Amino acid sequence: MTSAAAICDLVLPCRDEAPALAALLARVPAEFGVIVVDNGSRDETASVAADLGARVVVEPVPGYGSAVHAGMVAATRDYVAVMDGDGSFDPADLLPLLADVREGRADIAVGRRRPTARGVWPWHARVGNALIAAWLRRSIGMDAHDIAPMRVCRREALLALDLQDRRFGYPVELLQSITRAGWRVVEHDVAYHPRAEGTRSKVSGSVVGTARTARDFMRVLR
Repeated sequence: MTSAAAICDLVLPCRDEAPALAALLARVPAEFGVIVVDNGSRDETASVAADLGARVVVEPVPGYGSAVHAGMVAATRDYVAVMDGDGSFDPADLLPLLADVREGRADIAVGRRRPTARGVWPWHARVGNALIAAWLRRSIGMDAHDIAPMRVCRREALLALDLQDRRFGYPVELLQSITRAGWRVVEHDVAYHPRAEGTRSKVSGSVVGTARTARDFMRVLR
C-alpha cells in the first residue's frame, strides 16, 4: 500500500493477522506508506499484505521489539508510525499524532487507549498497563498514561536511542529512553476497538500472555 502522498511510514508488527488486514489497510490514510512486518506467522499474513499493496518485511526472530525494530530499519521516510495490525485501532487516529510531530509540537506523539465496548481490554491487561504507566510517571516523570500502543516520531531520532529490548519490554524501554532524553511527548485519546474476528492477542488474550508481558516489562524496569 504505497501512495505518492505518503510522508510517513506505518510499521505494523504482525503475527497471524491475515483476517484483519483487508479491512485495516483499506482505512489507512494516504499520508502513510505501510510496512507489514511478518513475525513468524503461520497463516497468510505476508501474502495477504503483499496482495493488498503493503511492503512486507520478514523478521524471523520472535518478539514485538524484534518486529518493530525490523520495520524501523526498513523504513525510508523521515517520519515513522507504529500501530498493531489486529484491527483494534483506526489508522485515521494517527493523523493528529503525525501533525503534532511535523508541526513541532512534540518529538513523539502517542495514543492513550479508550475502549469502545466492554471486554475489549481485559481487566488483567488494563491493570498491568496502568501499574507500569503509573510507576514510570512517578519514578522518572514520564508524560503518558499508556504504553504508547500507537505512536509517531522521527525515524532517525528513534534509531539514535539504540533501544535493545526485542520482546514485549520494547515499549517500556522506549518510554524510559525518551523521558530521559528529554523528548516532548503529546498524548491523544484513541479508540480501542475489538480485534478483528479470527485474530487473537498475544498479550491480553490470556492471563498467561499478560504475565509473560509483565515479566518482560519488569526486566526492562530493573
